Amino acid sequence: MADVKASEVKTLRDRTGAGMMDCKKALVECNGNIEEAVDWLRKKGLAAAAKKSGRVAAEGLVGICVHGNRGAVVEINAETDFVARNELFQKYVGDVVELACEHNCDVEHLKTLEYPGTGRNVSDELMNLIAIIGENMGVRRVKHVSVSDGIVASYIHNKISANLGKIGILVALESSGDKEKLLEIGKKIAMHIAAANPQSTTIEDLDPALLEREKDVVTEQAKSTGKPAEFIEKIVEGRIRKFYEEVILLEQVFVIDGSTKVKEVVAAASKEIGAPITIKGFTKFALGEGIERQVVDFAAEVAAQLS
Repeated sequence: MADVKASEVKTLRDRTGAGMMDCKKALVECNGNIEEAVDWLRKKGLAAAAKKSGRVAAEGLVGICVHGNRGAVVEINAETDFVARNELFQKYVGDVVELACEHNCDVEHLKTLEYPGTGRNVSDELMNLIAIIGENMGVRRVKHVSVSDGIVASYIHNKISANLGKIGILVALESSGDKEKLLEIGKKIAMHIAAANPQSTTIEDLDPALLEREKDVVTEQAKSTGKPAEFIEKIVEGRIRKFYEEVILLEQVFVIDGSTKVKEVVAAASKEIGAPITIKGFTKFALGEGIERQVVDFAAEVAAQLS
């Protein structure tokens, strides 16, 4: 039997909303594996579909930068929201995302680049900033999007300045059509992505592992109905179609009008500008996604109840 920790029960409970004892049982059945326990609870009908991002725990800022047909987004974390309002920290994030966009590099290379006007690199300048502000910080991640002929549109949610905030979106649209009109539709799609959180642009580029995981869950759910095999197959097909509508950008309903699919919006925009439009890629950074905040008092409370 797996040795289940109270903190793991809390994490699973936060992820799924399932009862405490159900979470403990799921972890025991899955040898402490959180992801497998999430699926176990879903198969038993004890949890809704888990959100991969979990609960946002880290503070800091997301920064975006667009130079014509390419763009970059970075996340730089700090311990408290207070630092995000610090002008020195804001300048640092803005400078780092500019460097990222200019050099089109991964996060480890980014840390080695020369930070402007200091004689230090990006990593050493962050250490200097930590000494000044007195709080731990880290350059967590960076991602890029680009297009050969077209535009990169951006959107910042909960923004502190034009290019800094808590959620950053970049979307690349390829088209030979009017760039101003293309940018207008691109910004709307970026806002949609912020709200709808798609996992991929098309069905074809959806992560196969994510799809197989969902098929496994909905198949088990369908079998639990006790219906004949031919009906179970139809149920699974229907639920997978619904899944596509939830996680595929082009299959989602456009949040701005609430009725038209994104692929129909793109088709209409293509006619308007007189040239085909293709969404070549997008990226979304939400501050702190995937980082768990440790709540010691709550874990202790759970431990007391499990003992």
